[in-house]
Amino acid sequence: MSFTGKYELQSQENFEPFMKVLGLPEDQIQKGKDMKSVSEIVQDGKKFKITVTTGSKVLKNEFTIGEENEMEMLNGEKVKAVVQMEGNNKLVTELKGIKSVTELNGDTLTHIMTLGDLTFKRVSKRI
Repeated sequence: MSFTGKYELQSQENFEPFMKVLGLPEDQIQKGKDMKSVSEIVQDGKKFKITVTTGSKVLKNEFTIGEENEMEMLNGEKVKAVVQMEGNNKLVTELKGIKSVTELNGDTLTHIMTLGDLTFKRVSKRI
């Protein structure tokens, strides 16, 4: 299954508390919570390019499955991480104690990040 495509954010849960824990300023959290967000994924075998555009903020990450890559977190911090693929539709990684799972089911992309007992969930649809 290929992840390649554009996905528009449909819903998100626990955005504000999760962003506060990451240390984002309150004004950025308030601006970001209601903005339209589009994720574009380009998959070429084990190589991925992911671009998430939310308003004027663009977050880009490139990685190869199973290799250490530098990733940019939501707060702009750069960290080293290894992304693994489970089955043919799930990307799993851990960034500074945050477990990140992105799962593709049909045209629905679900991204869940967990830090301790706090879970942030985003659901996007292919456009």
